[in-house]
Amino acid sequence: MKDIPTSLLQKKDFEALSEFRYQLRRFLRFSEDAAQSEGLTPLQYLLMLHIKGFPGREWASISELAERLQAQHHGVVALVTRCVKAGLVTRTPDDKDKRQVQVRVTELGEQYLQRLAEMHRNELHSLAGVFQVSHISAFNDRD
Repeated sequence: MKDIPTSLLQKKDFEALSEFRYQLRRFLRFSEDAAQSEGLTPLQYLLMLHIKGFPGREWASISELAERLQAQHHGVVALVTRCVKAGLVTRTPDDKDKRQVQVRVTELGEQYLQRLAEMHRNELHSLAGVFQVSHISAFNDRD
């Protein structure tokens, strides 16, 4: 284990990290509660968000979703299967690479996603003065 000299970290650094983690957890709790209030699991919401928010296209592969969710491939396959059964997403083979699957948000999924994304955007706006990564920038700038 690498020794980190504690003299490099000041009380304000720990306070900044603590505040950042606290505000991050508050936002995540909000997100979990918002998804559940719509009858979805937090992972169902995140899956649809990552599909819709995937750069440059309207679909994502299982591998790409696994990376975005920081989850195991087989776990994402199971999540996608549950979302297909719930009518939230579709799964189709890629035209160019039959080993790859394209996962897309359905019209029903879009309706849920629009409502939840609006709630999340509003929550982020309300936290604008509190939840700022800049609060830990001094910590990040240390060598």
